[in-house]
Amino acid sequence: MMAQYLDIKAAHEDALLFYRMGDFYEMFFDDAVAAAEALDIALTKRGKHDGSDIPMCGVPVHSAEGYFLTLIRKGFRVAVCEQMESPAEAKKRGSKSVVKREVVRLVTPGTLTEDALLEARRHNFLAALSRVRDEIALAWADISTGAFHVMPLTPARTGAELARLAPSELIVSETQEESLRETATDLGLPLTPLGQASFDSTAAEKRLCDLFAVRTLDAFGTFGRAEVSALGALIDYLEITQKGKLPLLQPPVREALDRVVQIDAATRRNLELTRALSGGRAGSLLSAIDRTATPGGARLLEQRLSSPSRDLAVIQARLAAIDFALDRDRLARDIRVALRKTPDLDRALSRLSLDRGGPRDLTAIRDGLSQAAAIAALCEDEDLPRLLSEATGALTGFDDLTNLLDAALVADPPLLSRDGGFIATGHDADLDEARTLRDEGRSVIAALQKGYAEQTGIASLKIKHNNVLGYFVETTATHAQKMLAAPLSDSFIHRQTTANQVRFTTVELSDLETRILNAGNRALDIEKRLFEGLKAAILEQAARINAAARAVAELDLTTALADLARGENWCRPKIDDSRAFAITGGRHPVVEQALRQQGKDSFIANDCDLSAESGAAIWLLTGPNMAGKSTFLRQNALIALLAQIGSFVPADSAHIGLISQLFSRVGASDDLARGRSTFMVEMVETAAILNQADDRALVILDEIGRGTATYDGLSIAWATLEHLHGQNRARALFATHYHELTALAGKLDGVENATVAVKEWQGDVIFLHEVRKGAADRSYGVQVAQLAGLPKTVLDRARVVLEALEKGEREGGATQKALIDDLPLFAASPPPPPPVKPSPALELLDSVHPDELSPKQALDLIYKLKEAASS
Repeated sequence: MMAQYLDIKAAHEDALLFYRMGDFYEMFFDDAVAAAEALDIALTKRGKHDGSDIPMCGVPVHSAEGYFLTLIRKGFRVAVCEQMESPAEAKKRGSKSVVKREVVRLVTPGTLTEDALLEARRHNFLAALSRVRDEIALAWADISTGAFHVMPLTPARTGAELARLAPSELIVSETQEESLRETATDLGLPLTPLGQASFDSTAAEKRLCDLFAVRTLDAFGTFGRAEVSALGALIDYLEITQKGKLPLLQPPVREALDRVVQIDAATRRNLELTRALSGGRAGSLLSAIDRTATPGGARLLEQRLSSPSRDLAVIQARLAAIDFALDRDRLARDIRVALRKTPDLDRALSRLSLDRGGPRDLTAIRDGLSQAAAIAALCEDEDLPRLLSEATGALTGFDDLTNLLDAALVADPPLLSRDGGFIATGHDADLDEARTLRDEGRSVIAALQKGYAEQTGIASLKIKHNNVLGYFVETTATHAQKMLAAPLSDSFIHRQTTANQVRFTTVELSDLETRILNAGNRALDIEKRLFEGLKAAILEQAARINAAARAVAELDLTTALADLARGENWCRPKIDDSRAFAITGGRHPVVEQALRQQGKDSFIANDCDLSAESGAAIWLLTGPNMAGKSTFLRQNALIALLAQIGSFVPADSAHIGLISQLFSRVGASDDLARGRSTFMVEMVETAAILNQADDRALVILDEIGRGTATYDGLSIAWATLEHLHGQNRARALFATHYHELTALAGKLDGVENATVAVKEWQGDVIFLHEVRKGAADRSYGVQVAQLAGLPKTVLDRARVVLEALEKGEREGGATQKALIDDLPLFAASPPPPPPVKPSPALELLDSVHPDELSPKQALDLIYKLKEAASS
């Protein structure tokens, strides 16, 4: 056995080998040590090898999926080695023969299909990146749903597209592994290198033609050599990991670079589109707007949020569908009720195609197609917009299949086909007979005994059973003579005579005994055969079922976004090819929701107009920290993004010209692992924006130039703003604390000043969260520091230094230096502040008891307060 183990392990050195031993998967040697530590299970030993103990650990087969998930998340790959025959079959070759075993599957992050290993509401993409001479292409697939795509790339867009897809695993050529490692590390992508032969475009083309049973790929589109190479490498990897059993992939869909908005990794992170900065889903835009009822709808929402469209016709069609759902509120609610009962068709179909499915996948297809037909019936007499009409058209035509599945399957089947009991009674006569014999053997024997008693006229005749004879007919010696004589002797065969009884058998009884003994196994065999037949019937219509699943997701997303728009009072945006960007009453969807959940004041809405017609495509935003500048920047970027996924937006009105790129430089963080300071990270991200943004881009920048000397930072921010205005010509929101930049609004035609309003009251700052035209006079940094809880001695000292610096700046550099030199050193115990003169108005109020005032006394009090305040 150990020789067999070592041979199999030698072929899968980069994976933990789960070696099947009866009801357990066992691991040995270094695999056992690594797995025991990763899974926190006991490490023991079994036998010796070269004189040393062999480390061993194991996990039960029935709970292996949970262990797979733990290992995958910790960076391991798993080779699943199954027994290909029973021990009894192995013994036929010799008493010491080892049971045949083979690796049937490699479990890797990008090749998961089981529900227990996947997030139901997220895609799980496997991607392959290829370079053929000067061409670059990226292919990706989700084998749990069958999605299969490819697109050409430029070097500058590679990181952005990988960030958009966030694949669980990235396949690359061994020759490119090192050059891509830094990008993969930045994005947190596991790299899987393959030999160069897997990326050979000629072999890849043949591989694809064989998979889809076509002579040429022209029917699917025109693909470059790099695209074919990436597609073929992905298929080759699936053949390796699935051991030749390929998933049910849809024909490859080619995506064009100019069909989606370019959003780089930094922007996705800063805007928290699908993941919050903390790393979880909670707090992200996706979490705030997701009201989908099905896993497929949730995956479609995330896909669109990651890939906003630049196709005006597509966006308008989606908005029209939401408009319809809002107008037909009752119909939309009825559709959502049906959607909540709809299982995940895509993933059930994928598991069946890979022989990983069970009876519940059959019922998922049955129930999903039944609900699809119910949804189509709801929409039958409706004048649907084109998008919804196409979707509902894909939901019908499955009557024969659903009738077959409905007749064949029980309502609530077991998880595994080997458990049996999932085929309904009455569907198959042979199965019913086997079950009757298995479950009601005694009653069948009793009926046969009654028949024999009537045939022989011997009322005391019994059918009994023992381990030697099996089933037999028993009667007394007196009655035995009758059965030994003709004509009964032709039917009853003598088996044994005892002191008081004589035992017989019959051909019928022997046959019944055999059938009773084999009934359990026979019933399971029949159910397995029927399972395969039902699976084949489903897979014959796989393409149409996939189309139905996409239609269900489309209807789900449309009605979910309509429900969101209605519940949150969102408006339909006006989208066109202009350079307009006019938002009235815009709100941040995530912050607004969070405020409501905390029971705080409602969100303060603000306008933003970056339209060319307004004369200012760039707003220079000033104001103190904590006033809401970053929120204002982000909310306008999110409104634009939501509009281009085809959603209503959180605003009173919105007119947005199509955006080609979305860039965000908001927030500060360092990258110590790569030796980058916070300022360096900021400069790298800013450089990417200035080098890539075109005149249809939307850019939001916050505090460019911080992290270095004041004048260095100011000069960088100044030059950046000029470049955005003169070279990129992008629509932009530029927040800064450098008030000197506000002078540019008078020099650059396309720049306008805006500020977040605050109010100062008795030394404290009150944030109004209102964005107004104009520039802030100062940053209120000391007041914000006071709110943060800095010690009073520090705040007092800061005010003294600030006053000296501001006075010196007004009077010139030399005067400023002299004032700074004259400042006394920081005192641990500063002199007490001068006493504050009491306010007569406050003293008067202290003496008043409001509950005791009459209306006339209250009016007199107001006059007294006014007189005291003016004194």
